[in-house]
Amino acid sequence: MKTGNDVRGRFAIATKRKNNDKYRRILEAAVKVFAEQGFHQSTIAQIAKEAGVADGTIYLYFKNKDDILIQFYQYKTRQVFQRFRKEVEKGDSAVEKLRNLIRSHLQEFQNDRNMAIVYQAETHQNQNRRLALEHIKDMSKMYRDIISEVVEQGQDEGSMRKDLYLGLVKRFINGAVDEVINSWIHSGGKYDLVSMADPLVDLFIRGIGTENVRRQ
Repeated sequence: MKTGNDVRGRFAIATKRKNNDKYRRILEAAVKVFAEQGFHQSTIAQIAKEAGVADGTIYLYFKNKDDILIQFYQYKTRQVFQRFRKEVEKGDSAVEKLRNLIRSHLQEFQNDRNMAIVYQAETHQNQNRRLALEHIKDMSKMYRDIISEVVEQGQDEGSMRKDLYLGLVKRFINGAVDEVINSWIHSGGKYDLVSMADPLVDLFIRGIGTENVRRQ
């Protein structure tokens, strides 16, 4: 029978493993291989070679290839969303916070193109792996929750319309940023992704109609 001490002991060992350099090195190597080869075509042997470890070492940290992908999402989610929150909190007004969020989002993906490729591929082909899908949903919800907070602040400040359907606004912003990242990936990362942040936010705030149209 498993005791509380047994469970705590195994949890402590797992945590220690995940906090070491080899664990992180395997994760980064795996995402590089997934980005270059595609998830289905990638093998544990390729990941081990890229990480500079023996094949068997992978299984000290991960159950299988799917587990690597899931743990990568968990690991990156903590990192990325901590940075998103930090950048958003630097803003005073809602518009400034939205600008910081979008800029931070594009910066994170530009800094780690392999992550961007894998995340975008999994987002658009998530029916293949339901376990990964749950983590993608969690990440999307966290992102949309930040957008909700920013928009609600903007409505209170009077800088954003109060008659907006919040669910539509979240999908609009999330979808637009997603498409900008996709275009950047398909271009081979040939331009500065972060330079799209200000035009995006201006489009979100101003819309595409002129003042004449708005008065009709």
